Amino acid sequence: MAGTDPIAEADGDDDALFVLTAALLTPARFPSVLGDDYPSACAALGLAPYEEGYGLVFGQDGLGARWTVVVDDVSLVAVAISSWDCGMAYDLSPDERSVVAGLPGWPLPVATRAPGVPAPHDPEPEEGAPAPLSPPLGEEWGAAQRRLGADEVALQWSAWRSQVNDDGTFSEPAGGPAGAAGAAEAASSGDAVPDPYDGVRRALDELHRYLEEPPPVGRVRSDSAADAGVRTLRADGPGWSLVARTGDMAFVLLDELPREVLPVARGARLPALLMALDAMAVRPS
Repeated sequence: MAGTDPIAEADGDDDALFVLTAALLTPARFPSVLGDDYPSACAALGLAPYEEGYGLVFGQDGLGARWTVVVDDVSLVAVAISSWDCGMAYDLSPDERSVVAGLPGWPLPVATRAPGVPAPHDPEPEEGAPAPLSPPLGEEWGAAQRRLGADEVALQWSAWRSQVNDDGTFSEPAGGPAGAAGAAEAASSGDAVPDPYDGVRRALDELHRYLEEPPPVGRVRSDSAADAGVRTLRADGPGWSLVARTGDMAFVLLDELPREVLPVARGARLPALLMALDAMAVRPS
């Protein structure tokens, strides 16, 4: 997974960047820790929200310093990620001409480290340089942690769904990134919703408004699921995140309820809402 060819002149140093991993920053796929939508994710890195998107390459220079190299060769980074996901080796070494920016630090946690160099650390600051990027602190709870929690629910959908009855109540204690209480079917049916489900109602109401006035690109995303003909939906808004499967139910996470995952039963309105959101969502090309 590591490359040794120099792909950026980080901090004025010609040392090679040892590539550890990478991520896509496109309208349909971006690290949700950076923002609720594609423009805000780009803004977090000081980038313009170009429609074609970017590749984010995470590595260490010869002194061990962390660097995030932004490249415009999205296809190359996508191929590398797909190869790694399949357990195949791929030497990701973008051409220097594709480099858009070299940013100190990593916005995401990276578990691996380059061999033969010092332990990962932030590079020495230069006058006028941006502060090093850093992942959100795990012990805190805020928008970034809420979006990461929703990503984890989407990734572990089967495990979460197996704990929830069709009426939105948990059949057994929940595990994973957040504990949970079940949201009644009323949360999606238009009936009164008791606290703490006012936040669930607010999220659903805002999702309905997305259908009337489209939000910034990437605020609603759709990806294929393991089951044929089923899509996984991810949507975010001020203070909330939603994960859902078309043809099934949804889960909501709220800033105001740290580490809780709230199931939303299908009810009368949710199926049509999910299908409409899927129709307007951006999808990976």
